[in-house]
Amino acid sequence: MFDNELAFSIARHAAWAPGVASPEQWAAWAREPWPLAGEEEPKVAAMPAMLRRRAGFLGRMALEVAYECLGQDADVPTVFCSRHGEVARAVGLLGELARGEPLSPTAFGLAVHNASAGLFSIARADRANHVALAAGTATLEHAVIEACGLLADGAPMVLLVACDAPLPALLSAFEDCEEQPFAFAWAMVPAGERPVRLGWCAAPQPDAPASNTPGALEVLRFQLGGEALVRHAAGKRWTWSRNA
Repeated sequence: MFDNELAFSIARHAAWAPGVASPEQWAAWAREPWPLAGEEEPKVAAMPAMLRRRAGFLGRMALEVAYECLGQDADVPTVFCSRHGEVARAVGLLGELARGEPLSPTAFGLAVHNASAGLFSIARADRANHVALAAGTATLEHAVIEACGLLADGAPMVLLVACDAPLPALLSAFEDCEEQPFAFAWAMVPAGERPVRLGWCAAPQPDAPASNTPGALEVLRFQLGGEALVRHAAGKRWTWSRNA
């Protein structure tokens, strides 16, 4: 039994990872997942070059799927979420501080958690509300709750963008799952036919992870692959489901 449950539909979606970009490639990955890795970066061709050059690897992945999913739609609230965010930039800045070097204001501005959301809104001259959040291993679930709140407040559509990448080598010892580079976006709308449902309840005892894959990637596989249900333990017991 759930303490709470939300429902929504996905009008459009997009995903990108090194070597996996087309719907056919993602369908193959959803059937038999393999570790996502590589040095390839998305082109983000839709963004003006002056702004595109500011984005790092994580930001480019997020922007690539945001543009692809949203298309020409404007005035759509956005929710960007990432467990770790631009931690690689932050580590670089901390190294400069330790060496007594001056910090770049631009680098600092692009290290904050809403950097990608800001670049996206500036490039599109779009003043719609945007939110950027992190909530540990339940980051995606909390982002969906935020997006569903915006839908409940009357927004006809909300763009949700989820992205993450492996931690820098300095922090790799703290990884608690097989971190992989990925980004995906959902154009979320009020629940219609065969909606996606997210339910959750208290978890008195911490559950052991069902797999070593990041929770957001497990949910992406659920969304792409047609499974009826997937569970994720992260502070609470989260259940993603849809009608068969």
